[in-house]
Amino acid sequence: MGGSMLHLVQNETIKILRRRRFLVVFLILLILIPIFTYAQYRASLTAQERLGTDDWRALLQQQIVDTQNRLTSSRLPEEWREWLKIRVQQQQYYLEHDINPTAPGGPTFARGFMDQAVSLFLPMMIVVLAVDLVSSEYSEGTIKLLLTRPVRRWKVLTSKLITLILFISLTVLLTLVLAYLISGIVFGYSGWDMPVLTGFQVVGAELDTSQVFMVPQWLYLFMQYGLGWFVCVVVGMITLMVSVVVRSAAAGMGIMMAALISGTILSQMASSWEAAKYLFVVNLQVTDYLAGTLPPIKGMTLPFSLAVLSVWTIAALLVSYLVFIKKDVTT
Repeated sequence: MGGSMLHLVQNETIKILRRRRFLVVFLILLILIPIFTYAQYRASLTAQERLGTDDWRALLQQQIVDTQNRLTSSRLPEEWREWLKIRVQQQQYYLEHDINPTAPGGPTFARGFMDQAVSLFLPMMIVVLAVDLVSSEYSEGTIKLLLTRPVRRWKVLTSKLITLILFISLTVLLTLVLAYLISGIVFGYSGWDMPVLTGFQVVGAELDTSQVFMVPQWLYLFMQYGLGWFVCVVVGMITLMVSVVVRSAAAGMGIMMAALISGTILSQMASSWEAAKYLFVVNLQVTDYLAGTLPPIKGMTLPFSLAVLSVWTIAALLVSYLVFIKKDVTT
């Protein structure tokens, strides 16, 4: 049974734990989430002190006024102007329907954290996990042993793939649990049943609220973290491909970091370059569709982004398997 898939997955799990990659991810989350919690706490205190009230309606009304003042600036880029207009319309909708979009609580912080982390922070954590899954076999000199064992090569790579998906799932779950537990110390642990609005759609430069519906926050978090998990799996598969093709873990890390950071920049600047919507890095911010934020390029929708990410994932897996199966043992 030495060649069974379960045994191979166990071996790969031991390898990842031995390299302490998952421990690094855990420690990064453990250090950064309290910092983000404190930053949000200070921001809410500052806003309350400025207005002399903790009434969320007054705070939201002031945000609307501040944004409308920004919109009067002639130096504001057109993309930002459209984004801010949509934001104001959303805030007014919340105000009219007497729903606090940022009611304090651990679940609300976890929701905001995923919105901020899904396109860069979490993918970078996944890159840390996945970047040397195959390339480390070269640096440790175990590649010959790995490829000459009486186990089919596709099984070896599939075991690495399954192990990676397991650790990606653990990372996303850990993010939710730590964000909730740590921020709850400051903001409280209630808010799972708080109503959250979703279904906002952007038509032209206007907000369409005809499809808006209300869901409890626990269901919104389930949908949001599900999308976050999908994004992390896509990034994991592409990183696995890089790990198969590029023998150096450092080079692989550089390639993936450059791709993710350039994707963040492109998402803010690519509105005039329509072909950029077919790049996987421009489609990572999928949780924005739940919140109804203006997409980076007009015409982008949630099904479109999921389709683009799926195509990239399938292509990455095809390349990974083809290269790994044909790889020359002596190289």
